[in-house]
Amino acid sequence: MTVHGPGAEPGEHSFSEENSARVVIESLRNTRDERLKYVLTSLVEHLHAFVKDIEPSHAEWQQAVDFLTAVGQKCSDTRQEFVLLSDVLGVSMLVDAINNRRSTAATDTTVVGPFHMVESPRRELGANISLDGNGEPCVFAGQIRSADGTPLPGALVDVWQANGAGYYDVQQPDVQPERNLRGLFSADERGRFWLRTVVPRYYPIPDDGPVGQLLAVSGRHPNRPAHIHVIAEAAGHAALTTHVFVEGSPYLDSDTVFGVKRSLIRPVTVVDDPIRAEHYGVDAPFRLIEFDIVLDPLPGPDQR
Repeated sequence: MTVHGPGAEPGEHSFSEENSARVVIESLRNTRDERLKYVLTSLVEHLHAFVKDIEPSHAEWQQAVDFLTAVGQKCSDTRQEFVLLSDVLGVSMLVDAINNRRSTAATDTTVVGPFHMVESPRRELGANISLDGNGEPCVFAGQIRSADGTPLPGALVDVWQANGAGYYDVQQPDVQPERNLRGLFSADERGRFWLRTVVPRYYPIPDDGPVGQLLAVSGRHPNRPAHIHVIAEAAGHAALTTHVFVEGSPYLDSDTVFGVKRSLIRPVTVVDDPIRAEHYGVDAPFRLIEFDIVLDPLPGPDQR
């Protein structure tokens, strides 16, 4: 293909409404990274098709630019507005689905969410992660197993959640203790984990920024049902990011980030068993959320 230099006749390479995508894609021909070239080519094709479909006015185009600028300006060390935007448009869940085409035995995955902004502190099994006591006390417990049912001793369980008022620690740095309702635990020799916490509350995602404005103008609420975030990891297995949703919570059928899966909903039960209470270091009766986690083994060298 002839490369046109300065002063050459533009010919078929001149930009027009009809050939806009083709002209821009041609400009990418020297991109060395093949994956990047593929991604940029697809982006240009879809973006130009989108613009031709909606035919924005100059004012609408500027409005879109201003919106994306505002999204970026709202980001901080403890807030990721672009993640929120991805979440409410369903892109985060779509990326999660594409990257988690696993066996039916594995626990369902869901989004990380915008509040995993700090490292969870290492804690001993049975520790209480509720440092402010805001909420109804409960025990969160389960077992981590491989897809064939084998327990995974020493598996790591990273948990974080909102308090009884529906706020994460990073949202209330002057109210909640640092690293409140966060913990990194190692499962015991039978792959079991347990910790003390509070029953989480449903809450709105931060809606005081451009993403909240987008929800408002589209007639959508900003709420998420009550849940506990979990990341589970074990040697030789694919890491898994998921939620445990509280049965009966509002918004289970209309999660604003589309993260609810029926298999992840669990009840909060009341247990009046002194022996189990002693094991968990609480008094009977106590509230309990149980959630077992199944991880997929990583493929062996001959399966890759």
